[in-house]
Amino acid sequence: MNQDGLEPNMPHEASDSGGVRAALVTVTGLLFLEAAALVAVVVWLVVDVLALKPSSYATAVALIVLVVIGAIWVTAVAVASIRRAPWSRAAAIVWQVLQVSVAVGAFQGLFARPDVGWLLLVPAVTVIGLLLWAPVRLAYTRPGDVDRAPDGA
Repeated sequence: MNQDGLEPNMPHEASDSGGVRAALVTVTGLLFLEAAALVAVVVWLVVDVLALKPSSYATAVALIVLVVIGAIWVTAVAVASIRRAPWSRAAAIVWQVLQVSVAVGAFQGLFARPDVGWLLLVPAVTVIGLLLWAPVRLAYTRPGDVDRAPDGA
């Protein structure tokens, strides 16, 4: 057993405790909610471009394409998180950092929207915190990866 009370060679079995299972469900659930929110934003942007006259169609289409790519990416990360794919943890953290950046921007400026800022910030900080928790981190590793990890990792 290590300092976390987990067997170092059994990352997936160790994740079967109630608290870790709840953390994994929370992370995956929040990722799916974020993916659904991005799909809703795509629909909203498409309706806007069809119903209103944008100042630049090229910019409107580019924004739609970027949000579609983001929605696909977050959906792929959420699906991979169900499978506990090792790469999905890093991808989820990257997405949450981007989301924190947008949240910070929502809190400031002439058109500040603190309500949107909090809606983005709270889940992002929650997911980052849970993904950095050692038992959850171990749940996203392959059994052979734990043996090869340097001490203190």
